[in-house]
Amino acid sequence: MNTSESIAPLPEVQSLTLEELKALGQKLAKHCRNYRDVSLRRSLTQLFVTMGLFLGTFALMRWSLDISYLLTLALALPAGGLLVRLFVIQHDCGHRAFFKSTLANDWLGRILSLFTVTPYHFWKRTHAIHHASCGNLEKRGIGDISTLTIKEYRGLPFLSRLKYRLYRNPIILILIGTPINFAILQRLPFGQPLPAHQIWRSVLGLDLALVFFLGGLIYLFGAGTFLAVYLPILFVASCVGGWLFFVQHQYNDVYWEQDEEWSFHLAGLLGSSYYVLPKAVQWFTGSIGLHHIHHLDSRIPNYRLQECLNASPELLSIPKKLHFFESLKCIPLALWDEDNKKLVSFSEAG
Repeated sequence: MNTSESIAPLPEVQSLTLEELKALGQKLAKHCRNYRDVSLRRSLTQLFVTMGLFLGTFALMRWSLDISYLLTLALALPAGGLLVRLFVIQHDCGHRAFFKSTLANDWLGRILSLFTVTPYHFWKRTHAIHHASCGNLEKRGIGDISTLTIKEYRGLPFLSRLKYRLYRNPIILILIGTPINFAILQRLPFGQPLPAHQIWRSVLGLDLALVFFLGGLIYLFGAGTFLAVYLPILFVASCVGGWLFFVQHQYNDVYWEQDEEWSFHLAGLLGSSYYVLPKAVQWFTGSIGLHHIHHLDSRIPNYRLQECLNASPELLSIPKKLHFFESLKCIPLALWDEDNKKLVSFSEAG
């Protein structure tokens, strides 16, 4: 196993100059590169265990329909968590972080898209743009949650401000919008942040594959039975995934800068949270809560993120560390205050 150089404990972030923070970000990115190595044994073990548990839980849910639908819905919670874990594996494939072979990553990513209903190459491309521009005020809108500055919001006509308020409402954004995006909007090459001609093959190719894959399952189980099992799983997984993506980059002192001042390393270090979750939840979510490490180096397999974190006192202390109840305070935040460099709520913006 590779080991990093010894990294000394860190003073408070506020005491560091901008140049010192940039140098620290570069130093920690160098540390993270030591954890890129992929283990074929660990990757295959993670894949087969996760897929086996997912299929087994799906079978239990089908069996539970004859007992109580409340039991079926209860089982949708772990099943949804396992689907999130499969999505994290697909996510690693998109970063070439699950297998050494690009071809193997891409084929597994395509196969897993049948379960996550997420077009692999379309998502891979938009997510790469997200990593390359996260925290850049002039490059918003691809692979992220739409966020306006206070000045931009105030300059909108009434109906546009109302539309943005509805969009940023947590019920609409997480509980309604995310499931609709996964189940319906991702089926369409139009209305996406990339031109349709660039993504139609990925989107429509998956749609065609889903017709045969899901159609076969519907034929096998019956439409009512299949949808009664599958839709709750997809709802749970999409809501959990939507919440994780929200809290990873939407907190009070998150990092945003204009293009000329923007820094990739600072965006990873200060613009991505460290979401501290119970060990069981961290397992289901593939350690994606260690998001600052993922943004410093996206080539690290999910099963090595904790190892990378443990080896660096600075990675433990520098980023925005959020526990669950503290993360709920992020829900009202919706506008970027350029003057005070912080994310604020509509009421705080005045």
